[in-house]
Formats: sequence, structure tokens, C-alpha cells
Amino acid sequence: MPKTVAASYTSPGALLFFTIHVAALLAVFMVRPDATSLILCGSLFLIRKFGITGGYHRYFSHRSFKTSRWFQFVLAWLGGMAAQKGALWWAAHHRHHHQHSDQPDDIHSVKQHGFYWAHLGWILAPDYSDYDVKRVKDLTKYPELVFIDKYHYIPPALLALACYLIGGSSGLLWGFCVSTVILYHTTFAINSFCHLLGRRRYETGESSKNSFILAILTLGEGWHNNHHYYPHCARQGFFWWEIDPTYYVLKLLKLVGIVHEIKEPTKRVLDGREATAALG
Repeated sequence: MPKTVAASYTSPGALLFFTIHVAALLAVFMVRPDATSLILCGSLFLIRKFGITGGYHRYFSHRSFKTSRWFQFVLAWLGGMAAQKGALWWAAHHRHHHQHSDQPDDIHSVKQHGFYWAHLGWILAPDYSDYDVKRVKDLTKYPELVFIDKYHYIPPALLALACYLIGGSSGLLWGFCVSTVILYHTTFAINSFCHLLGRRRYETGESSKNSFILAILTLGEGWHNNHHYYPHCARQGFFWWEIDPTYYVLKLLKLVGIVHEIKEPTKRVLDGREATAALG
């Protein structure tokens, strides 16, 4: 993080970000949810979390499996509904992170820039509102991905409207706002907590750690040391006891022919005798 880079708390994006947090807090303390609102909250958390873990992360950032063009768009839309900007923005910054992990150029390194910046501050920095197109040349050839990335506010806005139409103000507050805030911080926790707390299986040259608790909360993303050791892999829980729901969903999608060529950890990787390039 260059010294000139700072978070902004007054930009339109930051104001919307904090508005969603305030609305979620109001919901938790002042609005009693009905069954519809709770179902919306839980289901939209899981669906959108898979959009981030299976879509933005394992597919767009690391290309750890293959799929059709139509399902590629579905993944971009599901991830977009999580209100974490577009797939191209997300993948470009994540690839940068892997290339420079825990080095001065790593824009969300706990080691370099502290917990707050790694967890949240960098997202609010106007300097990082754009991305290096060269990092995602494999994705920018698809005009529909470029469109949904440019107008990344459309999927979450339509989802918020749908929540209101289905469940009224309670549906909007619980179904959209509460689940979105939980999505935010479980995603951010991988950048912060998973570089501070947990256990290391592999020596990776940076501070990534495995966390069972975060793996549960993030559909398998908590096996972060595994991931930094072999980022190519669609499976982050390398062993049967390392729960990885995102990987299980990908296997089901493969079974019905929607995805294919899922990259698995090799025996040499499991034995700790082979590591792969940082980008994956």
C-alpha cells in the first residue's frame, strides 16, 4: 500500500457500503424477521457465497475448472449479487494478491498493512476502485463479462428489489442487507483472519493459515494455506476431513455436465513435494 493510498468514507460506494451495514444493524435489533425473511437471508447467503467462492474465486481468479459460456455468465451474476463489484475487478485484484502475497505490493496484506486495512480499508480506497485489465485478458474477451463488470451494481440492486417485493421491508432488511453484511465479512475474513489465526501445513513463503471455523463459514475457503500452496486447485479441503462445500457443489455440477476438468490436488501436492506458480 503506497503511503498516498487511503480509504475514503465519503465516496458513493463507501456511503452505500455503510448504509447496508446500518440497515443490517437496524434489522437485527429492531425488526423481528418472519419465516420468509429468514429463508431469504439463509438461502441468499448460501447462493451468493457460492457465487463468490465457486465463481469469483475458483473459476474467474484461478480457472480451476471449465464450464460453458452461459454458466460462466451465471457465475458472474451470482457473484455480482453479493455486491462485491464485478468478476473482472475481483479476479484482477486477487491475482495481484497471489503474485505479491505479503510483499509491499500486496494491497491487502495483514503483515504489511495491518488488520483493518487487510480486512476492510483497501476496499474503500478509491485507488483500487479500478483494476489492471492486463491481469484478466482471458476474461475481457467476453463482452457480457465486461458489461456486468462495468454495471456491477445491477445484480445486487435487482436482488434487493426482489427481496422487497417478496418479503416487504423485512425481506429487504433481512433477506438482502443482513445476508450481504455476513457475506462481506466472511469474504474479508479470509484476507485478514486467515493470515493471522490457524495452522500451517505447507511452507508457502507468506502467512496463509488453515482455519476449520472459517472453512465452515465460507463454504471451504478457510483452508487458505492449502490454497496458497496449490492455487490452481478447485478443491481447497485437500483431505476428507477438511470440509469444502464449494468443491462438493462443483462435483455435483460435473455429474450433471455443467462443469468439467475440475483440477484436483496431485499426490505430490498432498505429500508437500510440489508447489505451483503463485497465480494458479
